[in-house]
Amino acid sequence: MIPGMNPKQMKQMERQMKKMGMGMENISGVKEVIIKLEDRELIIPNAEVSLMKVMGQETYQVTGTSIEIQLEEELIIPDEDIEMVASQGQVSKEEAEKALIATKGDLAEAILKLNQ
Repeated sequence: MIPGMNPKQMKQMERQMKKMGMGMENISGVKEVIIKLEDRELIIPNAEVSLMKVMGQETYQVTGTSIEIQLEEELIIPDEDIEMVASQGQVSKEEAEKALIATKGDLAEAILKLNQ
């Protein structure tokens, strides 16, 4: 159902769409819709979802209020980087790893931080 459209208008629109070979149906039982982006997710709980089929293509219409969640990027530090920072900073591998995590993997900054 399109928000703000009365049932009579909806029926007229459905008839016109059918004449043009288009079909539209509501998808029931939707709990939530999640849209995953590179750095965040949009979650739409209790969304109303409609499926429109036109010339072999499916288009989904999602209606609802979204909640945005920022994703934390997982930092993976290679063992070679830890060993290099440990040897350059003359510290243990554990200290070198902590410095790399604190500097988000920046080798030069980690070594400078350890030498201060």
